[in-house]
Amino acid sequence: MILAASILMLALTRAELIERFKAPAITKDAGLVQVFADCPRDMREAYQSQVASFAAGVCRKLQAAARKTNEKFAEPGIVIYIGEERTNRTDVITRRISRKEGGRFTRIYLPAPGFSDIERFRLEVAKAYFLASDGKELDDAAAIEALENADPVLRVRRKYERLDKWLAGDGTDDDEECLMLARSIIEPGVARVSDVLRFASRLRLYPRQFASPFAGRFRDATFAEAIKLAPYEPRIRLAASEKASLVVAYGGGHGEELAQAADAYSRFLFELARFAKPQEELAEMLDEANVKLEIALEKARLAAQDNKETWR
Repeated sequence: MILAASILMLALTRAELIERFKAPAITKDAGLVQVFADCPRDMREAYQSQVASFAAGVCRKLQAAARKTNEKFAEPGIVIYIGEERTNRTDVITRRISRKEGGRFTRIYLPAPGFSDIERFRLEVAKAYFLASDGKELDDAAAIEALENADPVLRVRRKYERLDKWLAGDGTDDDEECLMLARSIIEPGVARVSDVLRFASRLRLYPRQFASPFAGRFRDATFAEAIKLAPYEPRIRLAASEKASLVVAYGGGHGEELAQAADAYSRFLFELARFAKPQEELAEMLDEANVKLEIALEKARLAAQDNKETWR
C-alpha cells in the first residue's frame, strides 16, 4: 500500500501535489464529522461536501432520536477519507483508533466514492456516532435498530426490503411477521413496485373448494380465461362476485393509480358476475383495467429510480 502511494505521488505533477495538500477538510456537526478528500479536484467537488452532509445528516437524526442537544466535540469522532479510484469498488473500510490522550474515534475510507455501498456507509457512520458520543461499540443489528428508530423513511424502506426478500424465498425472516407485512399498508398513499406486483398476483379466480375445480378441470382461472368459462360455469360468476369487493381492498391505500386500477377490475368483475354484457365488451373492460395497472406499475418503477439513494 505504501509503495503504491509512493508511485502515485511520483506520477503527480508538482501543481497537483500542492493542490491536494492545500485541499481543506470539511468539518460538520460541531466538530464531530471531518471529511478529507485526497483526490483530484473534480472528484473532490463531486463528493466531499455531499459525503460530509450525508454523514452529518445521519448523526443529527440519531442525536434527535436520543433527545440530545448541543453536543460539541473537541476532536472529530468520525474522520472520513475519500479516495480517488474510479473503479466499481463498493467497499467501506473502517478502523477504530485510540488517541494518545485518551478516547477513540472512527476512520472511514471510501476508496471509490462514486460506487461506495451507501447502506454500509450509513451503518458505519451510525456505529461511529455512538462510539464518539457514548463510548459504546454497537454491532450491526443494534446500529440498524437505532437507524430505523431515528428515521421513519428508512424504517419503511427496511420493511419493504424484508418483505421483498421473504417473497423471493429468503427463509431468514419470521413467516408470521412477514405475512402481517404483506397484508398491511406499509407506506400509506404510496405504491411501491412490490405493492403493484403483489396486487397483480391476486388477479385470479379460485373455486371455493379446491377439490372441485372450475368446469371439472381448472383449479384457478385468469380473468381472461374466466370470460370464456363464464357462459357454462356459474361458479366462475360466483367467484367474480366475491372478488369484486375484495380487489378494491387489495388496491386501497396505495395511491391513486393503483386505486383506479383496482376500481376498474372491480367493475369488470361485477359485470362478469352479472354476465349481461357481450364477452367482447367484458374483454374491453378487462383491457382497460390492465392498462391502468400498467400505468400504476410504471409510476412505481419511476419512483423507485427517483428515490434511489445517492450522495447528492
